[in-house]
Amino acid sequence: MIRSMTGYGKSRKTVSKYEVEVEAKSLNNRYSDLSLRLPKELYSREFELRNLVKKEVTRGKVYLTISLKLNDSGADISAFNEAGLETTLNLLKRIKSISGVKDEITIEHLLSLQHFFMDDMVELTDEEYSEIESVVLDALKKMNEMRAVEGKELKNDMLERLLFIEENVNEIEKLLTSSVHEYFDKLKERAKELVADFSKYDDRLSVELALLSEKYDTSEEIVRLKSHIKQFRDILNNGKEIGKKINFIVQEMNREANTINSKSISTDISYKALAIKEELEKIREQIQNIE
Repeated sequence: MIRSMTGYGKSRKTVSKYEVEVEAKSLNNRYSDLSLRLPKELYSREFELRNLVKKEVTRGKVYLTISLKLNDSGADISAFNEAGLETTLNLLKRIKSISGVKDEITIEHLLSLQHFFMDDMVELTDEEYSEIESVVLDALKKMNEMRAVEGKELKNDMLERLLFIEENVNEIEKLLTSSVHEYFDKLKERAKELVADFSKYDDRLSVELALLSEKYDTSEEIVRLKSHIKQFRDILNNGKEIGKKINFIVQEMNREANTINSKSISTDISYKALAIKEELEKIREQIQNIE
């Protein structure tokens, strides 16, 4: 299946005392690159989450954001540390004494230092993490569904362009022999204008025709182009890591088209070779968005 590298997916679910929300977004990138935004409850699970995403996405820049919010059942989750509160209060009293501040210590002062005596960091159970993982997978699934829809459009577009290229290759093949003979006939007519007794050069001219045929023969390039076209179709229909493979084949096809154009002594063949190169460039642009 062909997938583009751009997509978006979002999933929500209540997991135990948390409201879990996951957003997955992917953009074009030459390699696989993952950016994670996690709540502190999931810091210890980052490695697992990265491996989870890598199994679902092989190429592209992926942004994964997971948020956990306590619902009503988890409102009393914060752990109150009395020893920490006492230490914090003694610290404020000492600061007050040293600085000579006359103001009374208030609850606002204490709350500004609550991280010393209140801890809302709670370890997730394996069951809770497993459920959160399922929310992540659901978001990635929705993102990949969007990528697959766009990938189908990209595939259809490339198949149409490939058909156009194939038609031009076939036409070049038909023109190949006649173009060399036409060019030779023109040279022969020109030679007749310059040489009085032309008949004694017939053998030499036959050799020249053979040399011209060899010099301007592009049959090998045509055979390779046809082979590349077949490989292209096979990869589109059955391949994995499609983007990288097609990019390589397009480079090879472009090289063959360049050779045909440089060897050509026919304006018709040159025109068709340039048309092939133009379509290959458009395909190359599409490949940049394929996983």
